[in-house]
Amino acid sequence: MRRTLSALGLAGALLAAAVAVPALTASAAPAPTAERARPTDRPLVIGHRGASGYRPEHTLEAYRLAIRQGADYIEPDLVATRDGALVARHENEISGTTDVAARPEFAARRATKTIDGVAVTGWFTEDFTLAELRTLRAKERLPKVRVANTAFDGRFEVPTLQEVIDLARSEGRARGRTIGVYPETKHPSYFASIGLPLEEPLVEVLRRNGLTRRNSPVIIQSFETANLRKLDRMTDVRLAQLLDATGRPYDFTVAGDARTYQDLAKPAGLKWIASYADGVGANKNLIVPRDAAGRLLAPTTLVRDAHRERLIVHAWTFRAENQFLPADLRIGTDPNARGDIQAEYELFLSLGLDGVFTDHPDTAVAAREGLARR
Repeated sequence: MRRTLSALGLAGALLAAAVAVPALTASAAPAPTAERARPTDRPLVIGHRGASGYRPEHTLEAYRLAIRQGADYIEPDLVATRDGALVARHENEISGTTDVAARPEFAARRATKTIDGVAVTGWFTEDFTLAELRTLRAKERLPKVRVANTAFDGRFEVPTLQEVIDLARSEGRARGRTIGVYPETKHPSYFASIGLPLEEPLVEVLRRNGLTRRNSPVIIQSFETANLRKLDRMTDVRLAQLLDATGRPYDFTVAGDARTYQDLAKPAGLKWIASYADGVGANKNLIVPRDAAGRLLAPTTLVRDAHRERLIVHAWTFRAENQFLPADLRIGTDPNARGDIQAEYELFLSLGLDGVFTDHPDTAVAAREGLARR
């Protein structure tokens, strides 16, 4: 696809290609029922780890900025401390997102652990009490990509789930709109194996905050399936099954289940997901694949297939820098410069997507509003 195509031209060309391929055609989806979430005409903008394109991820300032930029939901990834508190970090290994490696008082806690079958060396949240973790300060995870964000290194603490909820509520009141929270349970099988299951404390925090109903502004997500099925029995809030473009849920590996994420993205897999979840959070490449050169291929039918099962579809992760964009939409040769992120949003939203996870919420809001005016 030539880079000279306009955003809508690119989207239209790819949609036409999808229609032209018999294997990708699908009948119209039946009308949704009240039991399942409906696809929306106003796709959600989800601040991925906050506005992580502009501030160090998973900090209150990143979440606050995402809300200020118009995000409908903010996304805290949840891991546990030694005393069972839930905090917002992308991983339980925290040397890449905090200053722990420079803290001599914690040098002896450096360890190597097997997380989801992979040996990882560093410092882990489960080896710190919440009080100890609060002495650390956050730093930019991608300092060579997002150099400007490093100006905020050392300023912000690691927030708890409760603090994220409090922020969403206070910022929502100040702006006269509801801000949702979209927590992800990270490595739930691992945390259960060390006696720190994530599900019970998560549900308890939601209960204390009155966030237990189906219409509560909360969506819980996970790359594993067993803990979502457990949560389906514990709470009425909405659940989303995350789907990567490769690999399989780790609980499948533990259980000897041979199915992969790509299997779950097929109609039979989506039908199974619909038995316990309300939506899927899909890697973008499951929706619009790329070839070996990184160029866009024809869209798949995942969005239509999921909607047929009354599942909402949110795609991840939209990032403005060239290195994260398809080759068709890069501008110039600097991998850290901004490419045509607006064209990418327009392509995906034209496929009927219900929401986007984005590091740059302002760009997603602008794309959504631009399409709404057409």
